Amino acid sequence: MTVQLYARDVGTGTPLVLLHAFPLSSAMWLAQREGLAGRFRVITPDMRGFGGSVLGDDAPSIDAMADDVARMFGDLGVRRAVVCGLSMGGYVAMALCRRHPDLVLGLVLAATRAAADTETARANRLRQAERLDHEGGPQVLVDDVLPGLVGPTTHRQRALIYGRVRGLVQATPPSAAAWAQRAMAGRADAFGTLRGLRVPGLVMIGDEDALATEDEARAMADALPDAELLVLPRAGHLCAVEQPDLFNQAVAEFTAALARTAC
Repeated sequence: MTVQLYARDVGTGTPLVLLHAFPLSSAMWLAQREGLAGRFRVITPDMRGFGGSVLGDDAPSIDAMADDVARMFGDLGVRRAVVCGLSMGGYVAMALCRRHPDLVLGLVLAATRAAADTETARANRLRQAERLDHEGGPQVLVDDVLPGLVGPTTHRQRALIYGRVRGLVQATPPSAAAWAQRAMAGRADAFGTLRGLRVPGLVMIGDEDALATEDEARAMADALPDAELLVLPRAGHLCAVEQPDLFNQAVAEFTAALARTAC
């Protein structure tokens, strides 16, 4: 079956598509919708199986997720957009650049990596997927994934943010999480895609990120022909949620500059 993504679409101006992290939904982009929709057309889809989108019956694949996003462009009448992906959303954004490059006006990669999984990481994803299938609940996500999603500053000082992230994790459908883990486990290295990109890029990483590293972020920025690297202070893996003002400012400046050159 063809999956049609549910997407929130607010604001006007240059389209800005935000692709969410695992194991959350487009609800993670609340501060971006509120902070950026006054300047841009902010589109926040739920990846298949998450939030308001159905899972479908395709085999697990990041490429399938990218094709879902490309169909969404057509459904919404979007010709080109700045595409921003965080964590899993970054994997999907890079696959979109490889499979549908004409749709991408600029690329923002946050808290993600271009390398394929190591054997250890891949085995861990597949183990979690098996637990999700077997247990039928999100407890493995709470046990194994949630602790790494936010940094120590958020744990100590931002109880409301941590509580919101925990609630989003607990609301994740186990079938969608298992499918996505298998899709991420099977993804290919994306450095060739980044080296061939012909649009500007912005790479962001939180300085307290325990899941992606500054070295990995720098490697992506170095691979992109036209990109800068920004390290967000006192932010862990969900840097857009933990430091929304700094994140929004960087994305707004990047998108506004592209809007001027695209005119």
